[in-house]
Amino acid sequence: MFSLSWAQNSTKDEIVLVTSERPNGASARIVYRNNTVVDAAELERLCEKDGWPARPVKKVGWPARPGKKVEAALRNSYLVATLHLQLSKGDSSSNGSSSNGSSSSSSSEELIGLARATSDHAFNATIWDVLVDPDYQGQGLGKALVEHMVRTLLRQDITNITLFADAKVVEFYKQLGFEADPEGIKGMFWYPKY
Repeated sequence: MFSLSWAQNSTKDEIVLVTSERPNGASARIVYRNNTVVDAAELERLCEKDGWPARPVKKVGWPARPGKKVEAALRNSYLVATLHLQLSKGDSSSNGSSSNGSSSSSSSEELIGLARATSDHAFNATIWDVLVDPDYQGQGLGKALVEHMVRTLLRQDITNITLFADAKVVEFYKQLGFEADPEGIKGMFWYPKY
């Protein structure tokens, strides 16, 4: 089920991408947000599977990165977009209210996706670090994350949008309108030689 709701504030968006209601009154929502603060530790949890810290196993294909550098990258990004899973648990009693007559519920939120962009704030932006928790892949969430990010950049009149992609996901980005080597343009890289 796809439903959209907007809470725009300049380049700040919150869009409910998916909602799910359960018979017991519990609900789940997947929410896209941009330009919100992301804690580097929360991002690290997204990247690690169970077993952390004793035996960390990578959940997504990110290399290990120093926390201070991740914090700096997030802070210095032009745009940071996230996907959050919001769970709302209704009261387990049959009438949905507690003994004092008030409704009781609890909720939680978990980071399940992220992408960020750097920019010159005028013409160009590059999208980096697109990731979606493997447990939520295959549902169109990565597509929604990138598409909403591109729309946000276009609303800022930034029209030259590039990204870097692993070879195994190039087709995914082509389906979203990105081109590899348009008009023969090649990316060039400099690496230290030590």
